[in-house]
Amino acid sequence: MKPFHLSLSVLAGLLLSVSVGCGSRPAADDAGEIEFWTMQLQPKFNDYFNDLIAEFETENPGVTVRWIDVPWSAMESKILTAVSAKTAPDVVNLNPVFASQLATRNVWADLDTQISPEARSQYLPNIWQASILNDKSFGIPWYLTTQIVIYNRSLLQEAGLDKSPSTYIELADMAKRVKETTGKYGFFVSFVPEDSGEILESLIKMGVRLLDEEGKAAFNTPEGKAAFQYWVNLYQNELLPPEVLTQGHRYAIELYQAGETALLTTGAQFFPTIENNAPDIATVSDIGLQITGETGKKNVAVMNLVIPRETDKPEDALKFALFVTNSANQLAFAKEANVLPSTHDSVQKYIRELNDKTEPSPLDRASKVGAQQLNEAEVLLPAMDNLKALQKAIYSNLQAAMLGEKSVDRALEDAAKEWNALASRNQ
Repeated sequence: MKPFHLSLSVLAGLLLSVSVGCGSRPAADDAGEIEFWTMQLQPKFNDYFNDLIAEFETENPGVTVRWIDVPWSAMESKILTAVSAKTAPDVVNLNPVFASQLATRNVWADLDTQISPEARSQYLPNIWQASILNDKSFGIPWYLTTQIVIYNRSLLQEAGLDKSPSTYIELADMAKRVKETTGKYGFFVSFVPEDSGEILESLIKMGVRLLDEEGKAAFNTPEGKAAFQYWVNLYQNELLPPEVLTQGHRYAIELYQAGETALLTTGAQFFPTIENNAPDIATVSDIGLQITGETGKKNVAVMNLVIPRETDKPEDALKFALFVTNSANQLAFAKEANVLPSTHDSVQKYIRELNDKTEPSPLDRASKVGAQQLNEAEVLLPAMDNLKALQKAIYSNLQAAMLGEKSVDRALEDAAKEWNALASRNQ
């Protein structure tokens, strides 16, 4: 799932205006119209959403849906501006990480007071948990992706391995053996603060607690030191490409497609891209389970639907959000978009349909591995304000340790000090 990016200064200014902005949301020209924003789903899914909206409008006479699709790169600024001006749409497609930043400002409707326990129980509980902040539900789960491993059988076999690693200990061993036998790298993972959260998630998988109950740094511990040392050792032993400090996940895909790395940690939806761009590599590729640590934790990326508290059509907005995310519609969209659904029934049907295929494609096999992880997968990064700032403090100091500019102990201490100083200023 692609991350959002917005400078902290711009975000702070916009969030301030959200909390103190005056005025009210103007009434819609059409009293029965719901405005629905999604992220970069046009034009590929126009037919799906046009049919979905038509069905909803037929079932709800007098209610119409105005669908607006917003580019990934513009969504943060657009929704922040709209919320500040009290002109936000009635239903918005976001993700829990960014939506939680506005949830701290009480922007979204409290769904616990509007959704019955029976309706809520239809969704996977670990996925619903991702959109809870301060014991209040601010979002309804929609579509998901969970990380899998796509690996090059030929490179692993050359290194004397017959399966992909499933733990970080096995990952380090694989990287060493592949480098020694083939001269290539085992894998690529980004340490760029503005890119992937994969390293931050790896700390949690390794048993590191990021923050304590007061929001202060809790990672300067023996577990935190072991996790930092793990990545420092891989880099300093030249088992990671030097570009991990400067390049993002897109570069990881490029290296794998070029046959320069033995595995790629990504979502199942990327397999068709590999088939299209590098058919020779796709032919020798297979699917493995997500890599985890001693905790056994596995990650999932969630897209949700949120309803602004200021909407003047709360009942219709909620009805539409629940319609979009019901089991039947979730299953249909998951198959259309090569993603995963988030209700119990839709996940079971999704896996059952994949099992029934007599000749499953590589994408089918990848999707099945991803879906089978959903019952134990969770959003590992907490719903919180300033998550990107926490990531920057950890990544920048970890990079310094990897480059030998700081000891691991000093890097941990400095990262904790940086975060605690920021957390104190925001209290």
